[in-house]
Amino acid sequence: MTPVYKLSASSIKGRTSYGSMLAGNPFYDPTVTVNYLVVAGGAGGGGFMGGGGGAGGLRSTVTATGGGGTLETALVVNQFDNYTVTVGAGGAGGSNNYGSDGSNSVFSTITSTGGGGGGTYGQNPGNGRTGGSGGGGGSRETGSDSTGGTGTANQGYAGGAGGVRPGVYNAAGGGGGANAVGSNYSGTTGGNGGAGVATSISGSSVTYAGGGGGAGYSGTGGTGGTGGGNGGSGVNGIGTAGSANTGGGGGGTAKDASGGTAVGGAGGSGVVILKYPDSRTITIGAGLTGSTAAPSGGFKVTTITAGTGNVSWA
Repeated sequence: MTPVYKLSASSIKGRTSYGSMLAGNPFYDPTVTVNYLVVAGGAGGGGFMGGGGGAGGLRSTVTATGGGGTLETALVVNQFDNYTVTVGAGGAGGSNNYGSDGSNSVFSTITSTGGGGGGTYGQNPGNGRTGGSGGGGGSRETGSDSTGGTGTANQGYAGGAGGVRPGVYNAAGGGGGANAVGSNYSGTTGGNGGAGVATSISGSSVTYAGGGGGAGYSGTGGTGGTGGGNGGSGVNGIGTAGSANTGGGGGGTAKDASGGTAVGGAGGSGVVILKYPDSRTITIGAGLTGSTAAPSGGFKVTTITAGTGNVSWA
Protein backbone atom coordinates (compact mmCIF):
# COMPACT_ATOMS: atom_id res chain seq x y z
CA MET A 1 0.00 0.00 0.00
CA THR A 2 1.25 3.49 -0.83
CA PRO A 3 1.59 5.64 2.32
CA VAL A 4 -0.32 8.97 2.54
CA TYR A 5 1.56 12.01 3.82
CA LYS A 6 0.18 15.27 5.22
CA LEU A 7 1.56 18.21 3.23
CA SER A 8 2.55 21.46 4.91
CA ALA A 9 2.58 24.84 3.19
CA SER A 10 6.38 24.83 3.35
CA SER A 11 6.55 21.52 1.46
CA ILE A 12 4.66 22.86 -1.54
CA LYS A 13 6.90 23.80 -4.42
CA GLY A 14 6.67 27.52 -5.17
CA ARG A 15 5.58 28.24 -1.59
CA THR A 16 6.48 31.93 -1.97
CA SER A 17 3.79 32.25 -4.62
CA TYR A 18 1.42 30.24 -2.45
CA GLY A 19 1.96 32.55 0.51
CA SER A 20 1.48 35.66 -1.59
CA MET A 21 -1.74 34.24 -2.97
CA LEU A 22 -3.17 33.96 0.56
CA ALA A 23 -1.97 37.38 1.73
CA GLY A 24 -4.82 39.89 1.65
CA ASN A 25 -7.32 37.33 0.35
CA PRO A 26 -10.45 37.75 2.50
CA PHE A 27 -11.39 34.09 2.08
CA TYR A 28 -8.18 32.89 3.67
CA ASP A 29 -7.46 35.84 6.00
CA PRO A 30 -9.97 35.84 8.88
CA THR A 31 -9.01 39.26 10.27
CA VAL A 32 -9.61 42.88 9.25
CA THR A 33 -7.49 45.88 10.31
CA VAL A 34 -9.73 48.86 11.08
CA ASN A 35 -8.59 52.42 11.69
CA TYR A 36 -11.08 54.61 13.51
CA LEU A 37 -12.17 58.00 14.74
CA VAL A 38 -14.48 57.85 17.76
CA VAL A 39 -15.90 61.20 18.94
CA ALA A 40 -18.29 61.39 21.89
CA GLY A 41 -21.21 63.79 22.25
CA GLY A 42 -20.42 67.34 23.33
CA ALA A 43 -21.89 68.76 26.53
CA GLY A 44 -24.51 71.45 26.90
CA GLY A 45 -23.59 74.99 27.92
CA GLY A 46 -24.54 76.25 31.36
CA GLY A 47 -27.66 78.38 31.86
CA PHE A 48 -27.55 81.93 33.28
CA MET A 49 -24.00 83.26 32.99
CA GLY A 50 -23.04 79.72 32.03
CA GLY A 51 -19.76 78.23 31.00
CA GLY A 52 -19.31 76.61 27.61
CA GLY A 53 -19.90 72.88 27.30
CA GLY A 54 -16.87 70.64 26.99
CA ALA A 55 -16.31 68.85 23.70
CA GLY A 56 -16.75 65.12 23.45
CA GLY A 57 -13.66 63.00 23.96
CA LEU A 58 -11.81 62.14 20.75
CA ARG A 59 -9.79 58.99 20.01
CA SER A 60 -8.22 58.47 16.59
CA THR A 61 -5.67 56.30 14.79
CA VAL A 62 -5.21 58.76 11.91
CA THR A 63 -3.43 62.17 11.82
CA ALA A 64 -3.91 63.13 15.50
CA THR A 65 -5.87 62.15 18.57
CA GLY A 66 -7.35 64.10 21.49
CA GLY A 67 -5.72 65.52 24.58
CA GLY A 68 -2.29 65.76 22.99
CA GLY A 69 -1.85 61.99 23.28
CA THR A 70 -0.12 59.59 20.91
CA LEU A 71 -2.14 58.06 18.10
CA GLU A 72 -4.34 55.13 19.01
CA THR A 73 -3.62 51.66 17.57
CA ALA A 74 -5.82 50.25 14.81
CA LEU A 75 -8.07 47.36 15.87
CA VAL A 76 -7.69 43.93 14.30
CA VAL A 77 -11.15 42.36 14.21
CA ASN A 78 -12.46 38.98 13.06
CA GLN A 79 -14.52 38.80 9.90
CA PHE A 80 -18.18 37.87 10.41
CA ASP A 81 -18.04 38.73 14.15
CA ASN A 82 -20.24 41.53 15.47
CA TYR A 83 -18.74 44.66 17.04
CA THR A 84 -20.73 47.25 18.98
CA VAL A 85 -20.96 50.84 17.77
CA THR A 86 -22.65 53.66 19.70
CA VAL A 87 -22.79 57.29 18.63
CA GLY A 88 -23.10 59.51 21.68
CA ALA A 89 -25.79 62.19 21.81
CA GLY A 90 -25.04 65.78 22.73
CA GLY A 91 -26.02 66.98 26.19
CA ALA A 92 -28.89 69.41 26.77
CA GLY A 93 -28.18 73.01 27.72
CA GLY A 94 -28.80 74.05 31.32
CA SER A 95 -31.68 76.26 32.47
CA ASN A 96 -30.35 78.12 35.51
CA ASN A 97 -28.34 74.95 35.96
CA TYR A 98 -25.35 73.04 34.71
CA GLY A 99 -25.32 71.90 31.12
CA SER A 100 -25.85 68.16 30.76
CA ASP A 101 -22.86 65.97 29.99
CA GLY A 102 -22.56 64.47 26.51
CA SER A 103 -22.94 60.72 26.02
CA ASN A 104 -20.11 58.29 25.31
CA SER A 105 -19.34 56.95 21.83
CA VAL A 106 -18.10 53.39 21.38
CA PHE A 107 -16.46 51.16 18.78
CA SER A 108 -15.73 47.67 20.09
CA THR A 109 -13.25 48.14 22.98
CA ILE A 110 -12.76 51.86 22.27
CA THR A 111 -14.82 54.30 24.35
CA SER A 112 -14.67 58.08 24.07
CA THR A 113 -16.10 59.99 27.04
CA GLY A 114 -18.90 62.54 26.68
CA GLY A 115 -18.03 66.20 27.28
CA GLY A 116 -18.49 67.80 30.70
CA GLY A 117 -21.35 70.24 31.18
CA GLY A 118 -20.77 73.98 31.48
CA GLY A 119 -21.03 75.53 34.95
CA THR A 120 -23.60 78.13 35.97
CA TYR A 121 -24.22 81.04 38.32
CA GLY A 122 -27.37 79.29 39.51
CA GLN A 123 -25.39 76.49 41.18
CA ASN A 124 -22.69 78.00 43.39
CA PRO A 125 -19.72 77.44 43.01
CA GLY A 126 -20.67 76.84 39.38
CA ASN A 127 -17.53 74.92 38.40
CA GLY A 128 -17.47 73.17 35.03
CA ARG A 129 -18.05 69.45 34.99
CA THR A 130 -15.48 66.76 34.20
CA GLY A 131 -15.72 64.92 30.86
CA GLY A 132 -13.92 63.97 27.67
CA SER A 133 -13.16 67.68 27.63
CA GLY A 134 -14.14 69.71 30.70
CA GLY A 135 -16.91 72.29 30.87
CA GLY A 136 -16.17 75.97 31.42
CA GLY A 137 -16.80 77.50 34.84
CA GLY A 138 -19.84 79.73 35.27
CA SER A 139 -19.80 83.20 36.78
CA ARG A 140 -20.14 83.39 40.59
CA GLU A 141 -21.83 85.68 43.13
CA THR A 142 -19.00 85.76 45.68
CA GLY A 143 -15.72 84.09 46.53
CA SER A 144 -13.00 83.12 44.11
CA ASP A 145 -13.21 82.36 40.42
CA SER A 146 -14.96 79.13 39.45
CA THR A 147 -12.85 76.43 37.84
CA GLY A 148 -13.20 74.60 34.57
CA GLY A 149 -13.85 70.87 34.62
CA THR A 150 -10.96 68.55 33.87
CA GLY A 151 -10.66 66.60 30.63
CA THR A 152 -9.84 62.92 30.11
CA ALA A 153 -6.26 61.89 29.33
CA ASN A 154 -5.66 61.31 25.60
CA GLN A 155 -9.16 62.54 24.76
CA GLY A 156 -9.51 66.23 25.59
CA TYR A 157 -8.59 69.24 27.70
CA ALA A 158 -9.96 71.19 30.66
CA GLY A 159 -12.40 74.07 30.56
CA GLY A 160 -11.59 77.67 31.47
CA ALA A 161 -12.36 79.61 34.64
CA GLY A 162 -15.39 81.81 35.21
CA GLY A 163 -15.27 85.09 37.12
CA VAL A 164 -16.80 86.54 40.29
CA ARG A 165 -19.32 89.36 39.89
CA PRO A 166 -17.49 92.63 40.68
CA GLY A 167 -20.55 94.86 41.07
CA VAL A 168 -21.75 93.83 37.61
CA TYR A 169 -22.39 90.37 36.27
CA ASN A 170 -19.13 88.86 35.13
CA ALA A 171 -18.32 86.35 32.41
CA ALA A 172 -17.91 82.57 32.21
CA GLY A 173 -15.16 80.24 30.98
CA GLY A 174 -14.99 78.42 27.66
CA GLY A 175 -15.41 74.66 27.41
CA GLY A 176 -12.36 72.52 26.75
CA GLY A 177 -11.68 71.13 23.29
CA ALA A 178 -9.96 67.99 22.08
CA ASN A 179 -6.88 70.02 21.09
CA ALA A 180 -6.69 72.85 23.65
CA VAL A 181 -7.99 74.08 26.99
CA GLY A 182 -10.95 76.43 27.09
CA SER A 183 -10.01 80.05 27.72
CA ASN A 184 -10.61 81.78 31.04
CA TYR A 185 -13.03 84.71 31.15
CA SER A 186 -11.50 88.17 30.74
CA GLY A 187 -13.42 90.90 32.56
CA THR A 188 -16.90 90.90 31.04
CA THR A 189 -15.86 88.78 28.03
CA GLY A 190 -16.56 85.05 28.07
CA GLY A 191 -13.77 82.59 27.41
CA ASN A 192 -13.42 80.99 23.99
CA GLY A 193 -13.97 77.27 23.57
CA GLY A 194 -10.89 75.10 23.16
CA ALA A 195 -9.78 74.11 19.66
CA GLY A 196 -10.71 70.78 18.13
CA VAL A 197 -8.55 68.14 16.44
CA ALA A 198 -8.19 67.87 12.65
CA THR A 199 -8.03 64.37 11.18
CA SER A 200 -7.94 63.13 7.59
CA ILE A 201 -9.49 59.69 8.18
CA SER A 202 -12.32 60.52 5.74
CA GLY A 203 -9.86 61.47 2.97
CA SER A 204 -9.82 65.19 3.66
CA SER A 205 -8.96 67.16 6.78
CA VAL A 206 -11.95 67.78 9.05
CA THR A 207 -11.86 69.28 12.57
CA TYR A 208 -13.91 67.77 15.38
CA ALA A 209 -14.59 68.38 19.08
CA GLY A 210 -14.25 72.11 19.70
CA GLY A 211 -15.44 73.49 23.06
CA GLY A 212 -18.35 75.88 23.56
CA GLY A 213 -17.85 79.57 24.34
CA GLY A 214 -18.64 81.03 27.77
CA ALA A 215 -21.38 83.62 28.31
CA GLY A 216 -20.73 87.36 28.80
CA TYR A 217 -23.71 88.84 30.66
CA SER A 218 -22.38 92.39 30.72
CA GLY A 219 -20.21 92.02 27.65
CA THR A 220 -19.43 89.58 24.86
CA GLY A 221 -19.74 85.81 24.81
CA GLY A 222 -16.79 83.65 23.86
CA THR A 223 -16.43 82.01 20.45
CA GLY A 224 -16.75 78.26 20.20
CA GLY A 225 -13.94 76.09 18.86
CA THR A 226 -14.66 74.39 15.52
CA GLY A 227 -17.99 72.59 15.94
CA GLY A 228 -18.67 74.29 19.28
CA GLY A 229 -21.42 76.85 19.93
CA ASN A 230 -20.85 80.51 20.78
CA GLY A 231 -21.54 81.95 24.22
CA GLY A 232 -24.42 84.36 24.66
CA SER A 233 -23.62 88.10 24.65
CA GLY A 234 -25.39 90.70 26.80
CA VAL A 235 -28.31 90.41 29.22
CA ASN A 236 -30.49 88.43 26.81
CA GLY A 237 -27.72 86.49 25.11
CA ILE A 238 -28.47 82.82 24.42
CA GLY A 239 -25.74 80.28 23.75
CA THR A 240 -25.83 78.45 20.43
CA ALA A 241 -25.70 74.70 19.93
CA GLY A 242 -22.71 72.63 18.94
CA SER A 243 -22.78 71.18 15.42
CA ALA A 244 -24.16 67.69 14.87
CA ASN A 245 -21.64 64.86 14.39
CA THR A 246 -18.69 66.97 15.53
CA GLY A 247 -18.85 66.44 19.29
CA GLY A 248 -18.76 70.23 19.78
CA GLY A 249 -19.78 71.75 23.12
CA GLY A 250 -22.76 74.08 23.42
CA GLY A 251 -22.35 77.78 24.21
CA GLY A 252 -23.19 79.13 27.66
CA THR A 253 -26.27 81.34 28.05
CA ALA A 254 -26.16 84.75 29.71
CA LYS A 255 -29.90 85.27 30.33
CA ASP A 256 -31.64 84.36 33.59
CA ALA A 257 -34.39 81.81 32.90
CA SER A 258 -36.55 82.83 35.88
CA GLY A 259 -38.68 85.08 33.68
CA GLY A 260 -38.99 82.62 30.81
CA THR A 261 -37.18 79.96 28.89
CA ALA A 262 -33.46 80.56 28.51
CA VAL A 263 -31.23 77.52 28.25
CA GLY A 264 -27.64 76.96 27.27
CA GLY A 265 -26.77 75.69 23.82
CA ALA A 266 -27.02 71.92 23.38
CA GLY A 267 -23.90 69.89 22.66
CA GLY A 268 -23.35 68.41 19.22
CA SER A 269 -23.71 64.67 18.70
CA GLY A 270 -20.63 62.53 18.17
CA VAL A 271 -19.55 60.36 15.25
CA VAL A 272 -17.76 57.06 14.55
CA ILE A 273 -15.71 56.75 11.34
CA LEU A 274 -14.16 53.43 10.29
CA LYS A 275 -11.47 52.95 7.60
CA TYR A 276 -10.60 49.46 6.30
CA PRO A 277 -9.29 47.70 3.15
CA ASP A 278 -11.53 47.98 0.10
CA SER A 279 -11.45 44.19 -0.31
CA ARG A 280 -13.85 44.05 2.64
CA THR A 281 -17.58 44.69 2.87
CA ILE A 282 -19.13 46.10 6.03
CA THR A 283 -22.62 45.32 7.31
CA ILE A 284 -24.22 48.12 9.34
CA GLY A 285 -26.75 46.56 11.69
CA ALA A 286 -30.20 47.67 12.74
CA GLY A 287 -30.24 50.66 15.07
CA LEU A 288 -27.38 52.46 13.35
CA THR A 289 -27.42 55.21 10.73
CA GLY A 290 -24.40 55.23 8.45
CA SER A 291 -23.01 55.28 4.94
CA THR A 292 -19.92 54.06 3.10
CA ALA A 293 -18.03 56.22 0.62
CA ALA A 294 -16.76 54.89 -2.70
CA PRO A 295 -13.40 53.08 -2.35
CA SER A 296 -10.33 55.30 -2.63
CA GLY A 297 -6.64 54.53 -2.37
CA GLY A 298 -7.25 50.92 -1.45
CA PHE A 299 -9.64 51.69 1.41
CA LYS A 300 -13.31 52.16 2.21
CA VAL A 301 -14.55 54.65 4.82
CA THR A 302 -17.82 54.17 6.70
CA THR A 303 -19.29 57.06 8.69
CA ILE A 304 -21.85 56.25 11.40
CA THR A 305 -23.83 59.25 12.58
CA ALA A 306 -26.43 57.97 15.03
CA GLY A 307 -27.70 55.06 17.06
CA THR A 308 -26.50 51.90 18.74
CA GLY A 309 -26.02 48.52 17.07
CA ASN A 310 -23.48 46.16 15.56
CA VAL A 311 -21.16 46.18 12.58
CA SER A 312 -19.38 43.24 10.95
CA TRP A 313 -17.09 42.62 7.98
CA ALA A 314 -16.90 39.97 5.28
